[in-house]
Amino acid sequence: MNLKMRNLINLLIAACILFPWVSVQAQEEQPNGPVYIIEAGDSLWGIAQRFGISMDDLAEANGITDPGQISIGARLVIPGLQGVQGVLVTEEIPFGENLDSLSFRYQIERDMLIKLNHFTSPDEAYAGSQVIVPQREGEAPTRSVGRATVKVNQSLMELAISRGLSPWSLLSASQRSGGWDLLPGESIHLEGAAIHDETMGAFPEGVQQVSIASLPLIQGQTLSLRIAAPDGTSLTGFLNEQPLNFFPDDDGYVALQGVYALLEPGSYPLSIDGTLPDGTPLRFSQTIYVRDGDYPYDPPLAVDSVTTDIDNNENENALWAEVVASRTPEKYWAGMLQSPMPEYLSDCFPSWFGHRRSYNGSGYLFFHTGLDFCGQTGVDIYAPAPGRVVFVGELIVRGNATVIDHGWGVYTAYGHQSEIFVSAGDWVETGDLIGLVGETGRVTGPHLHFEVIVGGVQVDPLQWLGEEFP
Repeated sequence: MNLKMRNLINLLIAACILFPWVSVQAQEEQPNGPVYIIEAGDSLWGIAQRFGISMDDLAEANGITDPGQISIGARLVIPGLQGVQGVLVTEEIPFGENLDSLSFRYQIERDMLIKLNHFTSPDEAYAGSQVIVPQREGEAPTRSVGRATVKVNQSLMELAISRGLSPWSLLSASQRSGGWDLLPGESIHLEGAAIHDETMGAFPEGVQQVSIASLPLIQGQTLSLRIAAPDGTSLTGFLNEQPLNFFPDDDGYVALQGVYALLEPGSYPLSIDGTLPDGTPLRFSQTIYVRDGDYPYDPPLAVDSVTTDIDNNENENALWAEVVASRTPEKYWAGMLQSPMPEYLSDCFPSWFGHRRSYNGSGYLFFHTGLDFCGQTGVDIYAPAPGRVVFVGELIVRGNATVIDHGWGVYTAYGHQSEIFVSAGDWVETGDLIGLVGETGRVTGPHLHFEVIVGGVQVDPLQWLGEEFP
């Protein structure tokens, strides 16, 4: 073999090593677009439904002839999403985000985010729900969020100068044709060291963190909402039609609110309004999902008909609502509530909170508003936390009853007592003896009916006996 032929062969070998034509050609034939990595339990039909495309289009885009032969870990190109690149993953939407802030966080156009997730309304991006977003290869799906917030009487030019930025970069980031429609309190999302933070994207600067302890919310449970904001911030809010009361805490503000046990499962608005110390308005609303508490139906009960009379119940409930209407600004308790019963009865419950109730052949129109503790007449009842006694009296349904205010709109109540050892206005400490178990009011035998009321709504006492709030 002559030298010229040998050199030609060497060039061909080198070309094959540097340019693997066959594999590159196969890859280039695949359509351009984002990919989905098949997971255990996936089917081609299910993947197509998830991304809102037909199974035939999905199969054709990926050269699949047998839908039953897809394998875990294989990559599928998702057609119809031109302009989106990366691996499609699912993320949980935290509280404190909206479509605009999600668009910036995941670096995807708002319209494409809507298309990718088949949103028909902004309310569908509710806290705790799942959102499909593109993840760049080798990167986490989330990004740091920088915010520049419009102040009261501040122009776009003034905002840009205050942040050392170009007004054109602010205008571009706001996705507006002009700066005249930027409202005070509105945040513009940018990347840049000067405004680099990890805070909630839909809130203005100054709000360092927003969190809800547990999502989704559940019937009969307690909403715990925390906002880290500067001292002097004023805050109000609503969960559906229930007002939220915010109280200053060590690192911001806290609102505690009960979720009504008979509230229909579904999506409800949670809105927050306020003003930061520099006068910047704070306005935010996000849909929150409330899940069914899966409360069982108790066997029908036979009781004194006087205790089931509609007028008697309505009058007593109105009195009860009046007793717990105040929101004492001081917080008296710390940590979990202690059991109101002696230790040997602290885990004995003849009936639980939330159970649906039928009395004397009625429909299941009632629910159990508290937690019943076992105990014969004369067993001691103790205060579960420090507080001020705000009610002592004899009622038709609850019998001999006591209510203690623990601050921040949190109350505990005790029903069916045989004796009461405290008076309205008394201060009690954890473990103080306040009464004795009895069988007064609507009962089928002696026991303690124990209620925890948060923001005027009865909630599951077991949650407060097992968790720390806030």
